[in-house]
Amino acid sequence: MAGSRGVRRRIRWALRHGIIRRVVGKRAREGDLGARLMVDPQVLAEPFPYYDTLRTQGKLVNSGIALASAHHDVTTAVLRSQDFGVGMRMPENLPGVIGLALKAGGRWTLGPVQPPSMLAVDPPDHTRYRKLVTRAFSARAVAALRSRTEEIAAELLDAMVARARIGNRADLIEDYASLLPATVIAEMLGAPVEMSRQFLEWGAGGALSLDAGLSYRDFRRSELDLDALHSWMLGHFETTRRKPGDDILSVLVTAHDEGDRLTEDELSSIAMLLLAAGFETTVNLIGSGAALLMEHPDQLAVLQADPQLWPNAVEETLRFESPVQRTGRIARRDTEVCGIPVKAGTVVVLLIGGANRDPAVFPDPHRFDVTRPEAKDNIAFSTGIHYCLGAGLARMEGEVALRALFERFPDLAPAGPGHRRPTRVLRGYETLPVALDRAAVPA
Repeated sequence: MAGSRGVRRRIRWALRHGIIRRVVGKRAREGDLGARLMVDPQVLAEPFPYYDTLRTQGKLVNSGIALASAHHDVTTAVLRSQDFGVGMRMPENLPGVIGLALKAGGRWTLGPVQPPSMLAVDPPDHTRYRKLVTRAFSARAVAALRSRTEEIAAELLDAMVARARIGNRADLIEDYASLLPATVIAEMLGAPVEMSRQFLEWGAGGALSLDAGLSYRDFRRSELDLDALHSWMLGHFETTRRKPGDDILSVLVTAHDEGDRLTEDELSSIAMLLLAAGFETTVNLIGSGAALLMEHPDQLAVLQADPQLWPNAVEETLRFESPVQRTGRIARRDTEVCGIPVKAGTVVVLLIGGANRDPAVFPDPHRFDVTRPEAKDNIAFSTGIHYCLGAGLARMEGEVALRALFERFPDLAPAGPGHRRPTRVLRGYETLPVALDRAAVPA
């Protein structure tokens, strides 16, 4: 039984990642920049010079695998166009031998890139799903969460101080940046806060599934973590039915139980996405923001002199170190983008991290400037119908978390090199060792 499961998983990996991994790897070795941006560790570690190079090659660059763009206007136009969709999650609905292989591969794991995830479906399903959860992330709802988020930040900073009594050291990601948004979203969803670290672990596995061309080892880990989260969700739904609350999960369970609004897979997929997306990008935002401000003490001094600039500092962090570096769309019909013809079925890779450093929109784009007037023009949370549902929540959490951190530890400093996450779509820190303000640490 275990052997047959392993064979089916191997088939799924080959169809979704193995073939892509082989083709992209070959093109990367041949020097194709679009392919290198997907797999070359050197490029992934510091992609911004390569985005600049790609931008000089044209508005839409054909890598032989897909069209790619690091231009702000192209990225914005594609994301907002009804001529493009996210129905590119291969290899669903393919004919012939591949179709037979799909059946042999068995059931796909529910995850962020697999329908019925909101990230992987177009209207009308996307419209229906989003309508069910939008209210929980409205501006009013986010504003009501601010004071609770400030309390959580203070509690986590207190705990970090207590743990740092010996050595005056902490890991900013493990002790603070990850736990703050994980705690907030758990409370919003009515999930047990004491499971926050487990959710983070499952979420890290799920985040891997966003990348194309995974190794078999990473694919297996991703499936196992997503299956574990799905299994936990099904049990939690039963708990919610027995004792419903005012949280968004209770609303979703009720919608499912009414019978005509959500299937069980839709219910679980939406719930899993809300939980994981509720902290994945925000962890990266907080970690990158802290690293940038430690690296640029002159910018921290500006914020300390004028705290009203903190919201703009968050926007500049989102622009400068976009938590999501890329996304993709497929042309649903023959169309054009910024005057360039695009045939139906063409895959377009949109390099958000490059678009947010496009000098046509952001003068001197490689300079981190918390006073930058056009910082708010970043598209870190996408745009169009797939604009991030939790963007307002992430911005609020980023502002609260960073401001509280540097008010408590104004002399926060690196205590060694940070280690970035292994993901390619998501960019952020996995670990970030820091030395706390010594005066804030009890003797």
